Amino acid sequence: MSSPYDPQYAPAGDVGAALMMVDSRLRSIHEGKNANDPEHKALVEQLTASMGRKGAKDILDGACTLIYMFMRWLQEAHEDHDKDVLEYVVPNLVATMRMMPKSVRPEAIPTMAGLVIAAGTGLSPNLWRKQYGEWTQAEMNPLEVTAFLLAEHINRITDDQDFATRMIAEALSAADED
Repeated sequence: MSSPYDPQYAPAGDVGAALMMVDSRLRSIHEGKNANDPEHKALVEQLTASMGRKGAKDILDGACTLIYMFMRWLQEAHEDHDKDVLEYVVPNLVATMRMMPKSVRPEAIPTMAGLVIAAGTGLSPNLWRKQYGEWTQAEMNPLEVTAFLLAEHINRITDDQDFATRMIAEALSAADED
């Protein structure tokens, strides 16, 4: 029986723009820039200013799609070693977010953990979240942090700091060809 939160019913959003934001953050961290990197902030501000409300919603949906895709990859990687993705990814994600009180307010952590758990159980993160109402402004930064942390986790597992970005970019290219 299909769930109303099945990814097939979810809008994919602007995955490319969401990926660009995550990749920008990954690159700034690897280049030794701090979390308040003015270059990254300027990129995000320029991007959001140029798109309007619908474009912002598309990026939000795109970030949820990224979270879903990252969790699907992590699930396969963990299953190859007979491990439960939720057991290994969620506690690490929550612990890391707790160490980031300026970027992720404590009250946003359960929602972000829920998004990851939804994706890890095969549900659409954005449809799962939608059942609790509209997104709040306070959840935007934690959403970006969640996608970033999952990408960074994948990059550490693969020992390739561009793997997560490349994986999604290749999936987008393959989808465009179909």
